[in-house]
Amino acid sequence: MSKFIENFYYGNIEPQEGCSEHKTELKRKLSILTQTEEQLTSKLTEEEKDLFLKYASQSNEFLCVSNADSFIAGFRLGAKFTYDTFVTD
Repeated sequence: MSKFIENFYYGNIEPQEGCSEHKTELKRKLSILTQTEEQLTSKLTEEEKDLFLKYASQSNEFLCVSNADSFIAGFRLGAKFTYDTFVTD
């Protein structure tokens, strides 16, 4: 029997590794985002920069939780499809 789930649990499988459809686009978007952040922060006072960086950090944390939630929802949906395919008539 395959040890896919066990390997996934122990971190031996990275879901994003196999998803290369948008890597080029993601790299381009990240470059634009980084350039824009540098331009913006160079025009801010230290107090404004600190506030903006705090906002950016909180936004990143929100996106991480949101992405994890989306992954879990997608995984559960796939499991329901699998269950329906193999278990029900």
